Amino acid sequence: MKVKKNAIVCVSNDLITDNRVAKTCAVLKELGYNVILVGRKKKNSPDMPSRTYQTKRMHLWFEKGPLFYLNLNFRIFLFLLFKKTHLIFSNDLDTLPACFLAYLFNPKAKIIYDTHELFTEVSELKEHPFKRSIWLRLEKWIFPKLKTVITVNDSIAAIYHQKYKVPVHVVRNIPLPYEIQSGAANYKSLGINENDFIVIIQGSGLNKDRGIEESILSMKHCKNCVLLIVGDGDIVPAAKVLVAEHKLSKFVKFFSRRPYPELMKITQMADLGLLMDKAVNQNHELALPNKLFDYMHAGTPILSNRLKEIEKFIVNYDIGIIMEDITPEGIASSIMDFKENQKLQHQLKENCISAAKNENWLIEKLKLIEAINQ
Repeated sequence: MKVKKNAIVCVSNDLITDNRVAKTCAVLKELGYNVILVGRKKKNSPDMPSRTYQTKRMHLWFEKGPLFYLNLNFRIFLFLLFKKTHLIFSNDLDTLPACFLAYLFNPKAKIIYDTHELFTEVSELKEHPFKRSIWLRLEKWIFPKLKTVITVNDSIAAIYHQKYKVPVHVVRNIPLPYEIQSGAANYKSLGINENDFIVIIQGSGLNKDRGIEESILSMKHCKNCVLLIVGDGDIVPAAKVLVAEHKLSKFVKFFSRRPYPELMKITQMADLGLLMDKAVNQNHELALPNKLFDYMHAGTPILSNRLKEIEKFIVNYDIGIIMEDITPEGIASSIMDFKENQKLQHQLKENCISAAKNENWLIEKLKLIEAINQ
């Protein structure tokens, strides 16, 4: 009988809403690995739902800042060091130091690095040059030594390849096929008028420079519209204050992060999904966010500003509208024009449903399998 190999997948989050990593673990299990997914447990983390593989959430002494990253990597390193491991799967640069050091101590193991973004280009690091320089040094030390690297789109792959001369596989974070459910929407329970035109912003990265403030203020200029903000992020507390200050609580509704099936039920209720990331850094310029694919699979047309990878995808499948002006007035104008054009609403919705048949995880995961088996 063939003995199964062990794969340990490492992340810096609390495992609950990271659908890309959940899909990675499912593929590894499908390939015959015993999988352990390792992350952290925060003070406000929900209970871990049942998975078909093992999970471990570590209680850390710190929840953010340099001491958090030191604590996280030290704990991951110790865990990997004393576990029999055949494959170490590191997600993002904040777990890579621990994973790479453990790999050096285990000559029989392989390591795969999945970088979900241009980590050193995020706003939080661009605003702190010293912290960024530390992460850049770590990246420059480790990246050229890696044999298998994965990222989320062609533009980011090209940058890493040019910088470090290492081949990079592209595996986009596309959902499994989603069956749109008739009658799934419960408008009353969400405090929504069924006759309102529903606009949504959703996801786990509701952060700075995502156009959330402008989208909120656009509701001042939209008639019979309601904006749903579903998920968590560092901008949410300030966004709630902004809604209160402008007396928009009837027109802007907040919902905390939801398990993916529940998130998709809410997303499919929406008439329009917003993608308003600002091109404040290279990471934003080249983003291909998860919510783009969620909107498409839920049959929800998209309103986005002009960002390279997002625009390419939307235009290719004709599933949304590209706008130029991320201001409350500009967003409101685009929303109202779309609201008044029922023929376009119907066409873009049908295009989303059609595109989802070609762009889904059942097809995309073959690229991940190829990278793992390389």
